[in-house]
Amino acid sequence: MLTLLLKEISSFLSSLIGYIVITVFLLINGLFLWVFQGDFNILDFGYANLDGLFMIAPFVFLFLIPAITMRLFAEEKRTGTMELILTKPLTEFEIVMAKFLSGLILVIFSLLPTLVYFFSVYQLGLPKGNIDMGGMWGSYIGLLFLGASFVAIGMFASSLTDNQIVSFIIAVFLCGFLYIGFDFIYSFDLFGKIDLLIKSLGINDHYKSMSRGVIDTRDMIYFLGIISFFILLSKYSIERRKW
Repeated sequence: MLTLLLKEISSFLSSLIGYIVITVFLLINGLFLWVFQGDFNILDFGYANLDGLFMIAPFVFLFLIPAITMRLFAEEKRTGTMELILTKPLTEFEIVMAKFLSGLILVIFSLLPTLVYFFSVYQLGLPKGNIDMGGMWGSYIGLLFLGASFVAIGMFASSLTDNQIVSFIIAVFLCGFLYIGFDFIYSFDLFGKIDLLIKSLGINDHYKSMSRGVIDTRDMIYFLGIISFFILLSKYSIERRKW
């Protein structure tokens, strides 16, 4: 499993896709936080916080993470190397976990440079360091869980097809629906007493909860449940190739 994981990470870093994803993520967030005028601009807002980053980043991830994951299984199927991997002394679960962890590591690589934004805001505070540390670290943890969820969803989409574009479209749709789809349904106020339950099924509700700086075990269980569910779906999808 470790060999496959290192191979996947090497594949990302030896091609342009890994660097493009990290650069685009940092560039888009940097432009909105420091250059473009508006509600997200830290200097215009007048308060030392990174709320803009944690509002923009999920929507950037919504497209960038499917771009990362679309090749995980689809490319293997297209080139015929999937059958070769399945002949290795690895279980389907180990193959899926190696693919998942490689995508998650790339997401972590894209988040690490944003600590420069945190250091900048920390220095800009009056007095210096006047920043909501609990809310910030809670938001980072929430963003990491959200990224991991998108990776698991994108990996499942990639396991369904040998076409990377189709995989990308499926992943964007599934990620988008799970992130804001339930909020959209909730806004219609159609189900009375269970409206709040429907809203709580969406990723955004739990992501916002963690962004307040309170790490609730219910939110963590929710994210771990989403990740585990799509990992198992990916495993099942791979197992079907043996039938």
